[in-house]
Amino acid sequence: MAAARNGQGDRRPTMTDVAAAAGVSVALVSIIMRGAPGASDETRERVRRVADELGYVPDRRAQKLRQSRSRLIGVAFELQQPFHGDLVERLYPAAAAQGYDIALSSVAPTRNEQAAIGDLIRERCEAAVLLGSRMLAPDLATLAKRMPTQVVARPSGTELVGSVRTDDTAGIEAAVDHLIDLGHRRILHIDGGDAPGSAERAAGFAARMRHHGHASEARVVAGGPTESDGVRAITNTLDTSEASRPTGIVAFNDRCAIGVLDVLLRRGIHSPEDISVIGYDDSRLSRLAHINLTTVAQDADKIATEVIAQATRQIAGEAPTEIILTPQLTPRATTGRAPVE
Repeated sequence: MAAARNGQGDRRPTMTDVAAAAGVSVALVSIIMRGAPGASDETRERVRRVADELGYVPDRRAQKLRQSRSRLIGVAFELQQPFHGDLVERLYPAAAAQGYDIALSSVAPTRNEQAAIGDLIRERCEAAVLLGSRMLAPDLATLAKRMPTQVVARPSGTELVGSVRTDDTAGIEAAVDHLIDLGHRRILHIDGGDAPGSAERAAGFAARMRHHGHASEARVVAGGPTESDGVRAITNTLDTSEASRPTGIVAFNDRCAIGVLDVLLRRGIHSPEDISVIGYDDSRLSRLAHINLTTVAQDADKIATEVIAQATRQIAGEAPTEIILTPQLTPRATTGRAPVE
């Protein structure tokens, strides 16, 4: 209504419109919108009220372009990974506590990581946080020469780039120990393909099974980070080794584990009565009541806090470091005692 009275129609209100309606200068409106000193409380209240009535919204991007610093930390994440969404949710308050905003850029099947990072550079981000990056160490080092860089969920492979990750070996060991304690011996690990952390988890699985004296009953099969990868891996396993099928499965992540559970359900194989299943991440999917997945929990709050703190230290000129956190097994409804044979 106010916009129509001022002859704006559908046009987006500008600072000039606010100044004219409030009877003050454009410079004074700018001071008030930036929260800078130079206006009385009464004038600030009146100008902000007029701005609200007109529907004026400050152009934050233009403001940042005028600043020498953007106060932005860029985050590249995989759109299809639920745990990345959990992390992003926690990165916002962690950044705000340090006086920064977050700029997001997604990696998707139709959009590669280089494109996502390019957007962060164009946004003038002061640092980059790469969730589950697949970039090679030399490429990460090249990026780090342009802006402070952090990777999450993997080692960086270069002293120029910091990293925050959980101990993948310890996480898989906890999963294997849990199944062994429940009496399982034939245990299968579905790996993550080329996903970050896959090699470490597969090696940790094999080593822990040897530690318990069950190396001959341990199997690692090719998988990946999606539900379809879990479906393919468990389907191949059941079709080729029905007589000696595993009683316990440790999947690369929660999505892979959910694909496994789907196949078991459709084949009339019960979990955990027939086969126990463990995921990894403790993503929001694992906590859904109808899934209730036993999983290895990564502390998203702690990861977010640590990676933002290290990114801001890098912005201030400190050298990057590697931070390794300890994951915790979270038992739920998809694991139980091994079936009696």
